[in-house]
Parts: sequence; C-alpha cells; structure tokens
Amino acid sequence: MQHLQERTLAVVPEYQQLRVRLGMFVLLFWGSSVAALHAEDWGRFRGPTGQGMSGETNLPTSWSANENVAWKTPIPGEAWSSPIVWGDRVFVTTTTEEGKSCHVMCLDRKSGNVLWDREVFKQETRPKRKDNSYATPTPVTDGERVFAVFGSGGVAALTVDGKLEWTSQEIQFFSKHGLGASPILHGDHLIMPFDGSSDGEDDLLGFKKGWDGAIVLCFDKKSGTVRWRAKRGLSRLAHVTPMVIEVKGTSQLISAAGDVIQGHRMDTGELVWTIHSQGEGVTPSIVKGEEFIYTCSGFEKPTIRAVRLGGVGTVTDTHIAWEQTEGVPSIASLLYIAPYIYSVTDAGVLSCFEASTGKEVWKKRVQGKHTSSPVFAD
Repeated sequence: MQHLQERTLAVVPEYQQLRVRLGMFVLLFWGSSVAALHAEDWGRFRGPTGQGMSGETNLPTSWSANENVAWKTPIPGEAWSSPIVWGDRVFVTTTTEEGKSCHVMCLDRKSGNVLWDREVFKQETRPKRKDNSYATPTPVTDGERVFAVFGSGGVAALTVDGKLEWTSQEIQFFSKHGLGASPILHGDHLIMPFDGSSDGEDDLLGFKKGWDGAIVLCFDKKSGTVRWRAKRGLSRLAHVTPMVIEVKGTSQLISAAGDVIQGHRMDTGELVWTIHSQGEGVTPSIVKGEEFIYTCSGFEKPTIRAVRLGGVGTVTDTHIAWEQTEGVPSIASLLYIAPYIYSVTDAGVLSCFEASTGKEVWKKRVQGKHTSSPVFAD
C-alpha cells in the first residue's frame, strides 16, 4: 500500500494495473492491454459498466512493486482518485498546496510520461476524515472531455488535450467524512451526488440524524449548466457512485445514500421511488444483475439488499427481494457474475451468494485487510 505522500501510478506488462489510493480504500485498476491493437477503455470508476468487469485476457496472476512493472510515474500532491484510461491516455486527479490546488493530469499509457498537468481551480479545504483526501472522486471521460470533481464540490471539464472548458463551484459541499462518490456520464448528462452533512450548530444533522440537505446534480456536459437538481427527502451522508438503468422504457438514475435507495427520472430528476435502508456512511456502488439491483447499507445496520425495479412511491415493503447480513462490505463494492454475487469485507472475508436468493454458497478468509473493490477479468 502506498503512503499518501508517495502516490505512484504503476503499470504492469500485458495489461494496465494502476494502483492508487481511492477515497478511503485502495483500488486495483484493471484496464487496457498494452500490447493490444484495440485496448479496452476504462473511462469511469469501476470500468465501462461501473461494475468492475473487464474484457481483457491473458492477464498475469501475480505482480509486486518490482515484478511485472512496465513503468512507474510519481504523482505530486495528495489524492485517492483512481486513474481512468481512454485510448493511449491515462487521466488522474490530485491536489497540491495541502488540498487547495486542484489538478487534472494526463499520462501516456505506454510510457507513463506526463503529457499535461492542469490546475483547474483553487478550493477551500474543509474538515474531513483523516483517511480521506480532497481529490477522492474518480474522474470520468467520454473520449472527448474529462470531468473531475474535488472535495469542495467543485466540478471541472477539460478536453482530452488539457484545455479547460468549464468549471462549476456553486456547490459548497460539506460532510464529516469528506466527498467520496464519483461522477458518471449518461448521454449529454454529467451526474454527481452530494450526500453530505450539516456544518451548522447541529453537526449531527445528515450524520446521525436524517436531514433534507442532500442533492443530486445533473450538469449539461458541454456547458456546465445545471439541468436539474434532485432532492432525496430525509437521508444521511454517503459516498455511493450511482448508475443509470432502463426501467420500463424510461432511463432512471439509481442511487443510494444513508438510509435510502432511490430511483430518479433521468430527464427531470423527479423522485420515482424510495426504499428505507438504515445506515449512514454508505460507500459500495450500485450493482445490477439480471433480476435485481444490489446495494449495501451503512453503519448501524449493515445489510446487502436485492431490490426489484419498477416501483413507484415508497416501496420498502414490496420491492426488497432478499436481505443478507453476513459478509457485508463497508467500503468495497459488490461484484455480480451470474448467477452469483461476491463481497469482500474489510477484515478480508470473501463471500459468494446466490444472486437470486441471497443464500451463502461459500466464504473464505484471504490474507490482509481489504477495502478495494473486486474486479472480474479473463
């Protein structure tokens, strides 16, 4: 595990394995084959589908700090965002000046050389957990632009050649944890959840007490204009990266926060349905299977839940297919490989469940502690 002050991108031969600190955990980033003519793009957190699935083959099964490393490039400053890959470019964010100066960087995928490094804006550094950073959200790209979000809630859009196109700093984000979710793209929409807590007199609001201060923002990716601003109702802080799913012919933004799992209309942000899911500090991303979506709740009552889509209104009593309280990860996202769901807990317990029922199939302890999200490939 790399120390926060010594952040390095490392790439192994035959494929890219970029290892960096992300949020409150370490990610093994599986990307495109160095030798392939048509390398796999990995343009967002957890890859093309957001589910940690790679199509790469002929992958090595072991590596170390020195074994099977093609190149290493030191990254200045502090950040836990994961790198993303598009073609022959690797994009990553970082902060310098103790978190105040926000940067987006581009590296050459084959050599590791820094192609450009742009400061996009300065931000106010507000309190956060010591094991978080001021550049935790993983950037996202469509191959034309790169979009980055930083700890204060500021958003920046750049061309892949490093030209700054727009910034937005209208959100003055605060959370007792800091910011941990990552933005996603859908068509011309850039979506980012801001599930924070109050910095007022009652600092338990949004943390230990439900509040209505959380929002989900949808930006026009070309101009930075806010297309809609969605409200959750009562919820608490979280770090969940959302997902867009077609439900009955309509695109829905599926997301979760402390105490809630929700679906919003993608065209307007209108709240379509909500489920009660007790627990703050939720981090694992939404995962989609053949029948259900799979989520985890946060601290207080950690539970893996399988949810049916298609509901309207409050559907807690009707649309939870099953629940499982064993093997619940607090940081790492779930992995769906039909017909199973896999989870890795912080204590290093790897579990396999039937995706249709939640029944435990097997579990085993692996070495060390684990907060990185698992990836499936080859």
